[in-house]
Amino acid sequence: MMRFLTAGESHGRGLVTIVDGLPAGLGFLREGLAAELERRRQGHGRGARMRIERDIVEILAGVRYGVTTGAPVAVLIRNTEWERFASTLSPEPGSPEPPQTTPRPGHADLAGMMKFDSHDVRDVLERASARETAARTVAGYAARLLLRAIDIEIVSHVVAIGGIEAPKDAVPVPEDRDRLDASPVRVLDETMMASMIAAIDAAKVDRDTLGGVIEVLAYGVPAGLGSYTQWDRRLDGLLARAMLSIPGIKGVEVGDAYEQARVRGSDAHDEITPGYGRATNRAGGVEGGTSNGRPIRVRAAMKPLSTLMRPLASVDVATGRPAPALRERSDVCAVPSAAVVAEQMVAIILAQEAQRSFGGATVADMQAAANAYRRRLTAF
Repeated sequence: MMRFLTAGESHGRGLVTIVDGLPAGLGFLREGLAAELERRRQGHGRGARMRIERDIVEILAGVRYGVTTGAPVAVLIRNTEWERFASTLSPEPGSPEPPQTTPRPGHADLAGMMKFDSHDVRDVLERASARETAARTVAGYAARLLLRAIDIEIVSHVVAIGGIEAPKDAVPVPEDRDRLDASPVRVLDETMMASMIAAIDAAKVDRDTLGGVIEVLAYGVPAGLGSYTQWDRRLDGLLARAMLSIPGIKGVEVGDAYEQARVRGSDAHDEITPGYGRATNRAGGVEGGTSNGRPIRVRAAMKPLSTLMRPLASVDVATGRPAPALRERSDVCAVPSAAVVAEQMVAIILAQEAQRSFGGATVADMQAAANAYRRRLTAF
């Protein structure tokens, strides 16, 4: 089963990802990975750093002639800003630059400094930065490729930015489709998009930030991924953990969780129809910790970014006195980019659970097992 580790700092020499457990025979192209990284960089509200922090990809191991070999895949994403920070983040012995001592509210700064007994915010912010999600993109790209090999597709869309929320009929979930064979989400109308863009621009003028809500949808997921047999095998629990691991994400719901909490059971559950279909998908494709064959829907709430150009109040840890928080280069809104990262995290969980169910040392082995399983479900 695939697993991954990342290493590296936001302004360090580069980010490193090792993905272990991928089957042999999976097409893995540098150009495809670069395109996925570019998707993560897009969205209105991203700052000037997106024009500076370019992602230069180098595949170091595990891929031969564009195809995985079954060995661990190692990828380096070089940081084009390294030369500017070479002395600040040097791994060699020497005298560090003057420390940054005013942690930001809402960030890992102060808790991290206390945990690791550091009086320099730089020791924390470099690793706690959302820049780390670029390294996750390597694993997310691999997971997406693996899922596509067994006919599972994942997409996402923005539900809300700031206080502006798209009406449900603007982003419908195609309940009558088991597969993604066309665009599954209607593009927000121009008025709604203009309102969201205006809200972001207004926050930028005020030197403030905005959060929002995103939704990820997975199509073609067969019934039976995940399990109710142990607490740590429940698919909804795995998805929630993965989503909450994304920097800035503070809440997750599977299906219509919060709406279900306000209604009676007769209006909360998905009645079963002949052929074992469902009239609705309020459960978001997961019942009892297991996929039920309907499209999986996961929503996540992202808080406003904690780095403000108009800093909030903080305390200088060197003096113990009030001081404005550190001001680091940042974005106004990263909600669209978070949606891409959320896709990748959902892909990783579903790929892991698919491997647990279907196994296979090669992609062909996994495809054969998945096809046999789907035939068994059809005959149930």
